[in-house]
Amino acid sequence: MSDPRPGHQLAQLNIALLKAPLSDPSMEGFTSQLEPINRMAEKSPGFVWRLIDDEGENATDLRPFGEEYLVNCSVWEDLESLWDFTYRTDHLELLRGRRQWFDRMDGPHLALWWIPSGTIPSVEEAGRRLDLVREHGPSPEAFTLRTHFPPPSTP
Repeated sequence: MSDPRPGHQLAQLNIALLKAPLSDPSMEGFTSQLEPINRMAEKSPGFVWRLIDDEGENATDLRPFGEEYLVNCSVWEDLESLWDFTYRTDHLELLRGRRQWFDRMDGPHLALWWIPSGTIPSVEEAGRRLDLVREHGPSPEAFTLRTHFPPPSTP
């Protein structure tokens, strides 16, 4: 993992291809966990921001990549904070069960990139970063948890 340099935070986007509408009873195992997992994220060390809808709950009503895709976008202080939340909390159980609710996607579904501290990425920017990973693989402009890059140098 890389140490953050002052002046940068980590943005992340991941999308998931739904097996059924969220209102379908088969999705209850996922939807029942949304609020507790979102609250856990917000209380996690290093959490900065997450994309939410106009009601301020979650982003499940936002479908910028198509009706069949859920979107999750957030900002973290550093890579370690995101890693710890993803793999060292109850969030891991949600990941382990994801095939119950989401279909496997062709190609990458996650992009990470460094942003200036205090800024919030737009969904359009997040989509461009995911496109970069899909088209060119991980690079300093857009990368993955498996293949990551340090933040840019701060003058």
